[in-house]
Amino acid sequence: MQRIYSQNVPPSTPSINLRRIAAAIIGKESCEVTTMEYVNPEGLRLDGRRFNEMRQIVAEVGVVSKADGSAVFEMGNTKVIAAVYGPREIQNKSHQQKNDHALVLCEYSMAHFSTGDRRRQKNDRRSTELSLVIRQTMEACILTELLPHSQIDIFLQVLQADGGTRSACINAATLALADAGIPMRDLAVSCSAGYLNSTPLLDLNYVEDSAGGADVTVGILPKLDKVTLLQMDAKLPMETFETVFALASEGCRAIAERIREVLQENTKQLEYRRAA
Repeated sequence: MQRIYSQNVPPSTPSINLRRIAAAIIGKESCEVTTMEYVNPEGLRLDGRRFNEMRQIVAEVGVVSKADGSAVFEMGNTKVIAAVYGPREIQNKSHQQKNDHALVLCEYSMAHFSTGDRRRQKNDRRSTELSLVIRQTMEACILTELLPHSQIDIFLQVLQADGGTRSACINAATLALADAGIPMRDLAVSCSAGYLNSTPLLDLNYVEDSAGGADVTVGILPKLDKVTLLQMDAKLPMETFETVFALASEGCRAIAERIREVLQENTKQLEYRRAA
């Protein structure tokens, strides 16, 4: 259940200048946000989770009938849909020079209704950056050398954004690639962890992610025990970083187990349909 926090601002005195009132309110709000307690004395976060607990994961494959592979991946209120087309003939002749390996292309976008900000455009700077990050992560897991002279297109759209969209996109893309039958070295999985109120926290939601603390996003190939993605947006002491990194890595392994369960269940359903 989502908890709503409100704050009471004392009534202003009519003789005080309005600019001073605004400055006082802004200063008060900034102070409260900075000192906000994200983990209470009982060890519970704002949404009731412990420091090492992830949000509920819901995943499904085969959700786009026209795609070669597709999936929906949800982490709490964050929801991403992925569609994969390929392997197919390379569409752009300028890419023909890379013909000994499959060409992997990725397009990331956010639905206009996914957040409160309706002004974000499809081809903004963040979308371009995330498209590149996700493409590089997926290239590390796809056996591109087995698919020469071909192209694999990955389309990702965030339907709901509540923190962890980067990780959710990577996990959705992995499911969609597996659904399309693309050969992979291992499952590429991702999870984030942060550091707030001197406490490492697994799988940050939007409120926690926006608090200004450190946020570490990790992507791994769990069976091969290889790191494919590591991004951090704030400085941390080495000892603290190692703790946060280990927490995010454990989250990745838990997500990998969940993805395997989804794929195994989908395989059982396909076998049942064929037998029928």
